[in-house]
Amino acid sequence: MRDQIISHANTLNNTNHHLAAMLAPANKTKVERLPFTVRIARSEQDIDKAVAIRHAAYARHVPDLAAGLKEPEAYDFEDGAMILLAESKLDGAPLGSMRIQTNRFRPLGLEQSVQLPERFKGCVLAEATRLGVSPDRVGRLVKTLLFKAFYMHCLDTGIDWMVITARSPLDRQYEALLFQDVFPQLGFIPMKHVGNIPHRVFCHEIDTAKERWAEVEHPLYDLYFRTHHPDIDVGHQNHLPEFLQDFETRHRTMRHAEFSLEA
Repeated sequence: MRDQIISHANTLNNTNHHLAAMLAPANKTKVERLPFTVRIARSEQDIDKAVAIRHAAYARHVPDLAAGLKEPEAYDFEDGAMILLAESKLDGAPLGSMRIQTNRFRPLGLEQSVQLPERFKGCVLAEATRLGVSPDRVGRLVKTLLFKAFYMHCLDTGIDWMVITARSPLDRQYEALLFQDVFPQLGFIPMKHVGNIPHRVFCHEIDTAKERWAEVEHPLYDLYFRTHHPDIDVGHQNHLPEFLQDFETRHRTMRHAEFSLEA
């Protein structure tokens, strides 16, 4: 069992020593199958599914912002960005999505609105944005496993900190996951990349996450660190596949034509 778990982790990335350590020891690790998969969006159809569930989720909670999310965004195609997609095994329907952006190529979206503290200088950061899940019961599980996938991806690719912005009352959920407020003295800050809606800025250090969760006996510790989910695949991706680059070009051309007609 241990060899199978370690073998699967290594197939995600040949240099993935962090994940191998996370999944050991064998006598404390179980394998759990999910009713859905979580993977990187790698095709036009994947992107369309991610956009559909994203728009539906935002339409329920922030309809004004959702009006501009019916199509893929430029951020979806940038270097250093990837989209996680959760799909039902039953019918392939999208159940959730999350975009992950790093600061390897350019500043994070949240840095349009705030200057991060000096302690983050020189660190590799990954920001989770455009999180959206289905409104039914399974949506809560999907959200939890999307964040596990986010964490696994950060381990896999050498990220130092996970960061996220959260509006009220969702900010309480991230506090429960032991994310720390980057600007506790400022509270909610209008964020340009999310329609100027006030958000708190949170961070979570990758190297100390497991230790901190163990110290407080976090209720999700076993799910994150003692459970292997073969249905989560965050295999390494540095650049947008060529066919998605073509998709981006066509999308930009179509949007330009629409704007020209409107003018």
